[in-house]
This record gives sequence, C-alpha cells and structure tokens, in this order.
Amino acid sequence: MQKLKIDQDIRPMSEVRNAMASYIKQVHNTKRPVIITQHGKGVAVLLSASEFEAMQEKIELLSDVQTSLNQLAKGEGILHQEAKDKLLKRVPQCK
Repeated sequence: MQKLKIDQDIRPMSEVRNAMASYIKQVHNTKRPVIITQHGKGVAVLLSASEFEAMQEKIELLSDVQTSLNQLAKGEGILHQEAKDKLLKRVPQCK
C-alpha cells in the first residue's frame, strides 16, 4: 500500500457517495486508500480488495509471531533441532 496523500486521499462521505466509481478507480490506480469522513471525522476507509487481503495476511502472520513470542516467554519453546526432527518425522521423505 502506498503512503497516504492527505490532500488527495481524505474525502467527505457526500463527495465519495456522488462519485464512487471515480474513487474506486483512484484507489486502484494509486494503490492508496481513501479515508472517508463524516462531519469532519474519519468513519471509513476505501481500499482495493487486494490491499485488504494483503493486510489480512500480514495481521495473521503478526498474530502468529506474537503467539510464538508469548510461548517462548513462558518457556514453551523447543530447540531448533528438536523441531526439525519432529517435522521430518511427519513429512514423507522425497526420493
């Protein structure tokens, strides 16, 4: 996702509602989200489906990393060689 440009990417809801197709095209072309405001406050974000999917994948990965860090902090981790051995036992060997 590209960096937000304040002067181009923050728009009032009434403006977006009246020209939705052009804002969808803008989001697609610029790879930047559009922040939609109502009464001067941000209420929604318009972004491409592919950017949304990428964000979801990043959140899932970061959540997995945090879970792993929490497990390590509790002493629940295992040594690299032990993990490798466990995985190799579960994966059929390629010939």
